[in-house]
Amino acid sequence: MGWKILLVDDETMISDVLEAYLQREGYEVFKSENGLDALRKADSVKPDLIVLDLMLPDISGEEVCRLLRKESDIPILMLTAKSGEDERINGIVIGADDYVTKPFSPREVVVRIQAILRRASKGQERPGSAQLSFNQRQLVIDLIKKEILLHNESISVTPIEYKLLSNMAKHPGRVYSRMDLLEKIQEDGLSYEGYERSIDTHIKNLRKKVETDARDPKFIVTVFGMGYKFGGVPDVKNAAL
Repeated sequence: MGWKILLVDDETMISDVLEAYLQREGYEVFKSENGLDALRKADSVKPDLIVLDLMLPDISGEEVCRLLRKESDIPILMLTAKSGEDERINGIVIGADDYVTKPFSPREVVVRIQAILRRASKGQERPGSAQLSFNQRQLVIDLIKKEILLHNESISVTPIEYKLLSNMAKHPGRVYSRMDLLEKIQEDGLSYEGYERSIDTHIKNLRKKVETDARDPKFIVTVFGMGYKFGGVPDVKNAAL
């Protein structure tokens, strides 16, 4: 399956044209006509990139971008009729990865999307190729899509839970103190003002999602007096990104 793109634009003609161009390139396309629906689809579909118009009928594209950035680092390409330098700079400041002004060439948008996805995947040719797999694929972490699969089923985790699990899984057996994990969350760009013991709560919630028996965990193991380690057995040599 190819990359998933979410188009957010209330101008049907524009989104239909972009959809046709993107589908021709093999992308799976989803569409929203307003900001609230875009936020819902971003959570349910988990697209690889969002094309976001700034002029939406309910909430602005800028606000949609801000809200997305609180939860995710998904690439965002902004579309707008605003062509001033201040508007372009503001779009980048609030979290956009690129900026295209209307009217635009659909081919240019496709090329920009391809460039953003290349950067996001750090040179990987196809989505899903950077995976960490454990215990005969009982647990799979897709480092590009930021998705966790348990027994081939995608499970819903918070950004903090994903950061905790993916960071520990990159180094199975390594012991992380609570402070280590707290620093990992913060250095990875998540705005988080928790304290060391709050890590225990996130670990408890994460265990409920990934462990067959949370009282006898196999993946997230407590090291008494020290912290936590990842106990999964790698299926192949996992090259962490």
